[in-house]
Amino acid sequence: MPNQLSPETTSDNIRRGAVLVDIRQPEEFLREHIAGAINLPLSNLATSALPRDKVIIFSCKTGHRTLVNQQTLENFAGGDISILQGGLEGWKAAGLPTVFDKRQPMEMMRQVQIAAGSLALLGTVLGFAINPAFYGLSAAVGAGLMFSGISGTCAMASMLKILPWNRIAA
Repeated sequence: MPNQLSPETTSDNIRRGAVLVDIRQPEEFLREHIAGAINLPLSNLATSALPRDKVIIFSCKTGHRTLVNQQTLENFAGGDISILQGGLEGWKAAGLPTVFDKRQPMEMMRQVQIAAGSLALLGTVLGFAINPAFYGLSAAVGAGLMFSGISGTCAMASMLKILPWNRIAA
């Protein structure tokens, strides 16, 4: 089991020179992160290097991603690792500050959830109020989500990525 550090202990360690590595995707990191953290998404670990002379603490949004990928992180770091308990959400719950940039796009998964939920609700309301054929919209969204889960791809996310609000602000 990795060493899970409280947000307060992590903050103290960062002040003493520890490196906080956020393993979330760049768009998640740009939207909100802990000041001083470096972003090394899991998908880029193989091509990245960590300073070997510093304490390394890994973080994600809730702590789940780091725990699930513990072995990968230990292999990458070359030994036992420390994890920020509760991730970014735990940090915020402890009342510690974050860097938040509202100009950056909202996380893609949240956008997909909002769009899919809105379309499913719209299909249900229109099916009830106007014509039962509109229930097909809700069924199509459900089928699309099921296909995404099975295939590991998401057509809705691919479409949402090209919209103007998903351009990363400079």
